[in-house]
Amino acid sequence: MSTYHTISNDHLSLEDISDILLSDKLLELSDSAKQKITSCRTYLDNRMERQNDPIYGINTGFGSLYNVKISNENLTKLQENLVMSHACGTGDMVPNTIVKLMLFLKIQSLSYGHSGVQLETVERLVAFYNNDILPVVYTQGSLGASGDLAPLAHLSLPLIGKGEVFYKGEIVSSEVILEEFNWSTIQLKSKEGLALLNGTQFMSAYGIYSLLESYKLSYLADLVGSISLEAYDGRIEPFNELVHLVRPHNGQLATAKRVREFVEGSEIINQPKAHVQDPYSFRCIPQVHGATKDALSHIEKVFVTEINSVTDNPNIFINEDEIISGGNFHGQPLALALDYLKVAMAELGNISERRIFQLVSGLRGLPTFLVDNPGLNSGFMIPQYTAASIVSANKQLATPASIDSIVSSNGQEDHVSMGANAATQALQLIINVKRILAIELFNASQALSFRSPKRSSDFIESFLRAYREEVKFVSEDQVFHNQIKESIQFIDDFCIENELLFD
Repeated sequence: MSTYHTISNDHLSLEDISDILLSDKLLELSDSAKQKITSCRTYLDNRMERQNDPIYGINTGFGSLYNVKISNENLTKLQENLVMSHACGTGDMVPNTIVKLMLFLKIQSLSYGHSGVQLETVERLVAFYNNDILPVVYTQGSLGASGDLAPLAHLSLPLIGKGEVFYKGEIVSSEVILEEFNWSTIQLKSKEGLALLNGTQFMSAYGIYSLLESYKLSYLADLVGSISLEAYDGRIEPFNELVHLVRPHNGQLATAKRVREFVEGSEIINQPKAHVQDPYSFRCIPQVHGATKDALSHIEKVFVTEINSVTDNPNIFINEDEIISGGNFHGQPLALALDYLKVAMAELGNISERRIFQLVSGLRGLPTFLVDNPGLNSGFMIPQYTAASIVSANKQLATPASIDSIVSSNGQEDHVSMGANAATQALQLIINVKRILAIELFNASQALSFRSPKRSSDFIESFLRAYREEVKFVSEDQVFHNQIKESIQFIDDFCIENELLFD
């Protein structure tokens, strides 16, 4: 039986988004949302009847064409032309999960009753969402300034019977879908095209999805780092709460506590040590992983604010009898947050690769490259190369996109955020971090095997038993691509099975 999430003015949290995605909930508009949408549209229609003066985006051209007045009989054509002309995205297709999030967030933003759209338009977007009719959207084309114009144009094309959609595993034309569902095209009224195209839903959807993935990887970085600590015969003292209470960053405290819990009861962590200190990649796990946790908390606040906002232009205020052209579509808050996300997550991969390097270096009683007969066997030499290559790629991806800007629309749009580029870079970087952690887990599980018969904690031993069912101990050289691929898949499955969503 289907369950529903009701679109309303209630505050939408990251937990709500997670629940909607995990539970595959359908959407419905609350009576309040319907009333707000309808009242706003009625107000706009009445305002248009009594006013001949130009109102930007409603009876004028767009961008630098803001001073061109459009006659009333051409307003529908104006809006349709806007959607079609802006649908010039290129590059890869946006993943379906993110397209679905874009639909959801666009519906949410339009439901507040400040955008002037028809109720019929919003209900059609809800129907797309509920029937998994996902418009084909492309990754390139948005400057992250006047909203995500090109991606949102592609998201909106099916409303007017244009473009393509992904439906039941195939890409089909929107006309086919309209015919199959016996739907008419939406006749866009004044302001509607701009309401659909203005907005930050491309950046927001990427950001929300990337943030959810980042929280999973933050947890996994602590877990895999703990396994590496055990494999390296590391010391527990740097994780003592006393150390962190005198520098009480929340993320640092949380990381140290989690590592202590992961290794609790371990014979290895509690055995006498021949060394008095560990390298920073082990000793400073709380400080480095913790700083990423604190960054994620800040980034979450930015994105939660955004998804509870109205981000198109102009904004309509019924009670105040005002239609105001502003700049809520500008992606600067998101661009900065996405760049911060890139840097913070890149560091989890960076320190992970350093632990991999330490594990294969023939130190602390471990065999060089973690195999017998090194020389005959290269062992885990090249997985470290692969991790290093990915870390270097992430450093390039982490270069801030928001420091760039480029003039568009004949100088009218003279500062842009480039947040859309930051968004796609962030997702690729986060995928890369998962690959690095999978390689670290591959190395750490191999290294920990050489500590037998000493045992790690019950939790880690149980985790590794499950891992060993998928990724076997390596006795001699083989095609390691396969084990790395299986290690990545194990991480994905672990997150799903444990509903691992939040740090």
